Amino acid sequence: MAYDEELADRLREALGAEPGLSEKRMFGGLAFLVEGHMAVAASGQGGLMVRVDPATSEELVDGVLVERVVMRGREMDGWLRVASAAVDDDEALREWVVRGVAAARALG
Repeated sequence: MAYDEELADRLREALGAEPGLSEKRMFGGLAFLVEGHMAVAASGQGGLMVRVDPATSEELVDGVLVERVVMRGREMDGWLRVASAAVDDDEALREWVVRGVAAARALG
């Protein structure tokens, strides 16, 4: 499955003129990096992949629309997969983008 190009365009708009922003095709999707650290991505598996503070991961997971990212059978701390239905409106998308950018910037 290719990434959702409409979601990628919405991410570009939500990220605006974020300093240090770049785009890179990764994991079958389109990732948005801040100062070289991935913040959010239009996932090749559908929906949004977002970096979050690992300490907040569990409280953000709802088991339906928001789940931990699993790679090679292992849950990844600090990474969430957000279903498209959870970011249908621009405000909801912006909230996830803000979390992703903050987590990426915290890396330094």
